[in-house]
Amino acid sequence: MTPELHWQKSTYSAEAANCVYVATAPDGTIRLRESDEPDITLTTTPDRLHALIRTLKTTPR
Repeated sequence: MTPELHWQKSTYSAEAANCVYVATAPDGTIRLRESDEPDITLTTTPDRLHALIRTLKTTPR
């Protein structure tokens, strides 16, 4: 049996659409999903998510 995840909307998501939701699974992984495709989830580790966010913040636009 898969435990129910507690999904939280990212504070950077807009109010209406295109929201990103985040949940921490019992095994310590982080799950991400988009409001438009809630059945598709991305599984990552805290270290890898931190590295992605750090890269996105430091990459010139």
